[in-house]
Amino acid sequence: MSHATDYLVPQLDDPTPLAHVPAAVEYHRVYAGDGRRVGRGVLAIVLLLAGLVGSAQLFLLGADLIDTQVLGRTGSTPLQQAAGALSLAVLIPWCMLVQRLLYGVPGRSLHSVAGRFRYDLFARALLTYGPLVLVAMSVASLLEPGESVPWTTVDLVASFVIGMLLTPLAAAGEEYGLRGLMFRVVGGWTRGARSGAVLGVVVTTVFFSLVHGSLDPSILTSYLVLFGSMAIITWRTGGLETAVVLHAVYNVTALVLATTLHVDVGGALSSRAEATGSAALLVPSAAFVLITAVVWWRTRTTGPARTPAR
Repeated sequence: MSHATDYLVPQLDDPTPLAHVPAAVEYHRVYAGDGRRVGRGVLAIVLLLAGLVGSAQLFLLGADLIDTQVLGRTGSTPLQQAAGALSLAVLIPWCMLVQRLLYGVPGRSLHSVAGRFRYDLFARALLTYGPLVLVAMSVASLLEPGESVPWTTVDLVASFVIGMLLTPLAAAGEEYGLRGLMFRVVGGWTRGARSGAVLGVVVTTVFFSLVHGSLDPSILTSYLVLFGSMAIITWRTGGLETAVVLHAVYNVTALVLATTLHVDVGGALSSRAEATGSAALLVPSAAFVLITAVVWWRTRTTGPARTPAR
C-alpha cells in the first residue's frame, strides 16, 4: 500500500514491487522471515564492519604513500580527509552486495521501499530542513569556535573541494550502513514491526554513538540525539533520503565552518576520546529533535510511502 502525500508529488513516490521484497512490509522489516535469522544478521553486521575497516585501511594507506613519498608531508592532510570520506562512500555498494548475498534482496531496495532513491523527497528535505541544520551548526560554532591553527591556502581550498564533493557521499555511506543494512538486520529480529523499529533505532543509535569514541556526556548525548533522529526518520519515511540530507548537511557545514575558522580538524578527530563538550551542542540537537517531530507529525496519515507495493 502507499500513502497519499501533502508535500510530495504522489506519482513520483509510487513504490515499485520488487522480487524477494515482501509487499506491505515496512523498510526495517524487509529481512524478517519465519525465523529471526540472528546468525545471518550477525554475519551481515560483521561483513559491514569488515568492509568499513578494510576500505579505510586501503584508502588511508594509499593517501599516506602519496603524502610521504610524493608530497613529503606527514600528519593530517587533505588526502587523508579524502581517503576517509571514500572509505565510507564505498559502503553504499558494499551494503547492497551484502544484502543481495545474505538475504537475496535486490540492492536498490536499500534506497527506499520505492525500490529507488527518491530524488523528489531528497530535494524537498534539503530545501525544508537543510537551512535549519545549517543555521543550528553555525550558531553552535559561534558559541564554541574551537582553537585556531595555521592553514595553507592550498589546504583550505583542497579541504573545501573535498568537503563539498566527498563529504556528502561519506555521510550517505554511513546512512546506508547503519540506518540501512544494520537497521534492517536488527529490525527483523523481533516478532512485530513496532518492536522491530524500537530495537533497530536503539541498537543502531547506541552502537554508532559509541563507535565515535567519546564518552563525554554532552558529546555522547548529541550523538544519541543525532543518530536516533535519523533512524526514526528513516523508519517514518520508508527510506534513507531524508536521513542522508540531514547527515550530509550536518557534516558539510561542520567541515566548511572548521576550515573557515581555521580549526584543527585532524587534531579534533584524533582526540575524540579526550574531547569535552559544552552547551553549544544542544543547538544542533534541538534542531534535530524539532525536525524529527515535524517528520513524525507529517507522516501520521500522509507522506512518503512506507511499504513496498503489492
